[in-house]
Amino acid sequence: MNAPALEQIRQRLPEFKVDVMLVSAAPNVRYLTGFTGSNGLVMVWEGGAVLFTDPRYAIQASQQTGCTVRIVRGSLAAAAAKAIAARRWRRAGFEAARMLYSDFAALGDALPLGASARPLPPLVEQLRIIKSEAEIAAIRRSVLTNSQALDATLPKIHPRMSEADVAAELEYQQRQFGAEKPAFETIVASGARTALPHAEPGAQPLKPNQLLLIDMGACREGYMSDMTRVFALGEPGRKLRGIYAAVLEAQLAAADAVKPGVTAARVDRAARRVLEAHGLGRAFVHSTGHGLGLEIHEPPRIGRKDSTTLRPGMVITIEPGAYIEGVGGVRIEDTVLVTEAGREPLTPNSKELISL
Repeated sequence: MNAPALEQIRQRLPEFKVDVMLVSAAPNVRYLTGFTGSNGLVMVWEGGAVLFTDPRYAIQASQQTGCTVRIVRGSLAAAAAKAIAARRWRRAGFEAARMLYSDFAALGDALPLGASARPLPPLVEQLRIIKSEAEIAAIRRSVLTNSQALDATLPKIHPRMSEADVAAELEYQQRQFGAEKPAFETIVASGARTALPHAEPGAQPLKPNQLLLIDMGACREGYMSDMTRVFALGEPGRKLRGIYAAVLEAQLAAADAVKPGVTAARVDRAARRVLEAHGLGRAFVHSTGHGLGLEIHEPPRIGRKDSTTLRPGMVITIEPGAYIEGVGGVRIEDTVLVTEAGREPLTPNSKELISL
């Protein structure tokens, strides 16, 4: 149980004029209580916290969390509403961006006359944006697992393999090195398909003189890692090598901009400025990065409109890219820790254009 985080949530309830907060997003439930099951809801109020879950998780919940556990059948939101009615509370806050409509409806139906459900901003996510030392250590292990999986896979890649074969080998190796699962669906693309930022691995075999893009992440101990590397299958040609060099320059520039006090938008601008100078500004079609932790995409968004100020303890990705239809694309991505002194790149793998 994360007692400090629960206490910080309690202290903010009066600010939003609610008696109790219902936390339903699985990553937030895990962050507050340690419970990793797929069906949980936490009720937090000034005097305590209760975890609601169903009979499948009775043993697991009692082992994982130190707060009171209530086992219910049916809707957890409805059960929480009944508990709210029993305590005669009138104002229940819920995660506006997270609660399912079906749960919201069940909550509203079960609340007593005169009680109301009030939407709350992402209070738990605001706490999660700064990682504890234990969380940083878990992310380091996740990054290492991911990197080891890539290193173990590269010698096995051969021309008869398909993109899907490469993805399967990468995910197998992730588990071999301790991952619970991939952090997201592994992206493997070759040739002109590298111009698809979120390409799904296909059945086509790898071909010579093309690029091979691999975007992969591991989930270990619940924490995510994220890395993208691009490799040469033989000699991809001068144009593709030029794109690679420009993206690498942009990635290094953005990484150099990371330090406490700098806005996320400024980091994005550092990458964008380089690609624009190389005539690739319009080929950069996404943000420069994002936070990660218990989820693969967390605040802050390292984008041109994000005014979030970077602080020590944030873990973000730096991943500029350039994509040209019919030619190919390049993305280079590291996981980076914001430190008191500036930054610490956590991803150890080489960023040189290696020929396989």
